Amino acid sequence: MIQYLNILLNARLTKMEERGATAVEYGLLVALIAAAIVAVVFTLGDTIKGAFTDVNSSID
Repeated sequence: MIQYLNILLNARLTKMEERGATAVEYGLLVALIAAAIVAVVFTLGDTIKGAFTDVNSSID
């Protein structure tokens, strides 16, 4: 009986560790996407600003 409870407890702990690992993986993925967005905005920021300025001046 004790061996059965030990197996059950180990299975539950393993599942909890997997959930934590999945959460960390999603967190890293979100951080990577955010870093890519920031890099693109800094790289293309002036170009996009110029395009909006041109559109704004053509509307006026």
